[in-house]
Formats: sequence, C-alpha cells, structure tokens
Amino acid sequence: MKVIETALPGVRIIEPQVFGDARGWFLESFSARRYRAEAGIDLDFVQDNVSRSARGVLRGLHFQRTRPQGKLIQVIDGAVFDVAVDIDPRSATYGQHVAVELSAENHRQIWIPPGYAHGFCVTSEAATFQYKCTDYYDPADEGGLAWNCPDLAIPWPIDTPVLSDKDRRHPGLKIWARTQAR
Repeated sequence: MKVIETALPGVRIIEPQVFGDARGWFLESFSARRYRAEAGIDLDFVQDNVSRSARGVLRGLHFQRTRPQGKLIQVIDGAVFDVAVDIDPRSATYGQHVAVELSAENHRQIWIPPGYAHGFCVTSEAATFQYKCTDYYDPADEGGLAWNCPDLAIPWPIDTPVLSDKDRRHPGLKIWARTQAR
C-alpha cells in the first residue's frame, strides 16, 4: 500500500497493492490493523454506503455539522473527480481543497478525516461509489457548500452538472461561515 499525503492535514490518497494475473486481480480494500499502521486511520467505521450515478452527476459538497464523518472512499466501477474541502475556520488550510481522480482502473482511495466537506462528480458513463463512515448519517445534521463557490475555486471537470434540489441551494463558503459565527 502506498500512502500519499496531501496539502490538507490528515487527508490521504491511498493506493492499495493490486495483485493481478491472467484471471483478473485482487486487492485488500480495508484492514483495520494495516490502515491504522500504514495510513494513520485509527477510527472505527460504523456505516458503509454505496451510490450509483450517471455521467455529469455532482454530489456535494456535504458535511455533518456536529457529528462529522470520516470517510474512506473508493470507486468500484467507473470514475469520479473527488474533492475534500477544509471547512475549519481555525485551520491554516481553511477554504482549500484537494481533488483526485478515483476510478475502478486506478484503484485509488481517499481518506477524508472528520471535519471536511466532500463532493464528487462522475466523469465516466456511470460510477459506483463506495465509502466507509466513522459516524452515522444524520439528515438533520447535514450541511453543504455550493459546488461552484468562487472562494473555493474548485476546477470541476464540468460546467453544468446534474444536481439534486438540495445541492442547488447550498451557500458559498463566506455565507456559510457567517451563519456559523452566530
């Protein structure tokens, strides 16, 4: 396993070791002991999620306000442009993001610790997206940021994504930050 540090504290790209031959391939997508020792992921996972989306679908940028989730993310079919955003105003990297392509071809994973916003855009015909979470999803605790917030300047690979009604209504970073300061 190769662990790649990013510009955001604690956010890591993980390249699992893939064993392949004429029959196909095998990889270990998670082992608590190994991920703790090699990737520094020392939290318990309590929920696994899988979503399927078509080309151009953009989900995010999501987070939970009081019970943030750490997420270990991978794509098991297709490809996505995946993004983590630092939303901690006390952080030196506040408002900055890390983006990575995750695909069934490159087998990469991204570890996003609790306290970051997260989103992704499907770049293949469709993608199956799988992730492990360190806390349970609570719809009443969910927050979000506008995918196209100019303060975040995320270079999404799409101009007109397919969005949920909820994702269309998320505020930009400055507006969201003002609501948190109250």
